[in-house]
Amino acid sequence: MNKSVKYSPATITAGYLARNRKKMLLLAVLLAVGLLLALYAVALGTYGLSVRMVFSALLGKAAGPATVVVWNIRLPRVAAAVVTGWGLALAGLFIQSVLRNPLGSPATLGISQGAAFGASAAIVLFGAGFFSVPLFAFGGAVCAALVIIALARLRRLSPEAIILAGVALSSLFTSATILMQYLATEVQLAKVVFWSFGDVARSSWHQIGFLTAVTLSAAIWFMRVCWDLNAIATGEETAKGLGVNVQAIRIAGMFAVTLVTALATAFHGIIAFVGLIAPHMARRLVGDDHRWLVPFSGILGSLLLLSADMIGRLVLGSGSLPVGVISSFLGAPMFLYLLLRGKA
Repeated sequence: MNKSVKYSPATITAGYLARNRKKMLLLAVLLAVGLLLALYAVALGTYGLSVRMVFSALLGKAAGPATVVVWNIRLPRVAAAVVTGWGLALAGLFIQSVLRNPLGSPATLGISQGAAFGASAAIVLFGAGFFSVPLFAFGGAVCAALVIIALARLRRLSPEAIILAGVALSSLFTSATILMQYLATEVQLAKVVFWSFGDVARSSWHQIGFLTAVTLSAAIWFMRVCWDLNAIATGEETAKGLGVNVQAIRIAGMFAVTLVTALATAFHGIIAFVGLIAPHMARRLVGDDHRWLVPFSGILGSLLLLSADMIGRLVLGSGSLPVGVISSFLGAPMFLYLLLRGKA
């Protein structure tokens, strides 16, 4: 009798709603932490700013160097880290879900390297224009994404084989990027090398706004198809049986992932492993339901990249340590852990 009461529909519904409330509270806490971290990042630097001075500058009530430092130097850097981490995390989540590959991310599948080659070719061959670099970066990312989709669909490769294909693509595009560097002049070579480090401190408000619009559009679309992604996670045949157009979801999603990755790479260079780590952290917190994975992955990706940028600024003080270096140091052990866990 007690068991029937324990597992009654009303009890199950109450438990489900209670779990959802906990997840909502956790999401609110993460958002609050992100806001506080962003304020601290704006205040952090060689030119000391108190929280009061930061608020005054943000509200337009401050004058002089504080306003210039906040609006022209630090706030764009913080905004770029938040949006780029958000976009790369969503890209990694979709790749892992639609390919059913826990090691999938824009960096491990060669999409970031394809974008890097395209951007390098634009710098060397056509000059570093505002539109040419993102356009060529998108072209390189599309080439990598199409190869991955074709291999996954036509050859029915295993998740491990897809990762190996991504490694091969990464090597190919990296070699092509080195060739571009060899053909470049000294000025062009300096631009390519500086760009490839991965840095969120050099983007303009126009670039940040463009990337924000694209990332927000991708996030909204991912939320609209979250039930379809849940079905795909159970297996492609099962999803088709439930009426999900897997091919359309895969193509549209990979297009969104490619666009976000291409813009993030074109504006900020190669930033590895954020797209790999953030979705797995989100799964640890909220499970495999994409209704929660999409927002949690986004906020965790923003927190990861913002924290990595702050670590780089604290290590050297001048803020000259590229965020791509920090993210690689953080992500490589996670990649090895996932690889070893998969073999266990």
